[in-house]
Amino acid sequence: MSLEFKEINKQNWEECIALSVSAEQRDFVAENSYSLLQSVFEDELYPLSIFKNDSMVGFLMYGIDPETNRMELCRLMIDKRYQKQGYGKEATLKLMEQLRENYDAIDFYTSAEPENNHALGLYEDIGFTRTGEVMWGEIVLKIKL
Repeated sequence: MSLEFKEINKQNWEECIALSVSAEQRDFVAENSYSLLQSVFEDELYPLSIFKNDSMVGFLMYGIDPETNRMELCRLMIDKRYQKQGYGKEATLKLMEQLRENYDAIDFYTSAEPENNHALGLYEDIGFTRTGEVMWGEIVLKIKL
């Protein structure tokens, strides 16, 4: 599949905020516009667009959580037009590979709403395990990179 990450910039930010998930996922994922604003006002958050060829298919954001000081995947969304094609899994694996190259062995975290079985299944399929913690009303998972 070979997805590519690109920075969000003045040429593509509007395309990024136009992306949306399916109706049944809207309660699980923050709007991309909110995430972009959050990355401007909070330190150590890194938003990236996800491209397949010349099409923006999704968005992710990772960084250091200020409350826990943990490296985490805090946003992952694939536009409704591109879902169920393996892009979410591929993007997460690609990000993990890049983090392995840039950092020594670290614990990498993510979280998902308890009702979001699709996301929980995706993360567990990749190798994340539940920590037993619930933060922000979400189940916390981690993997050793």
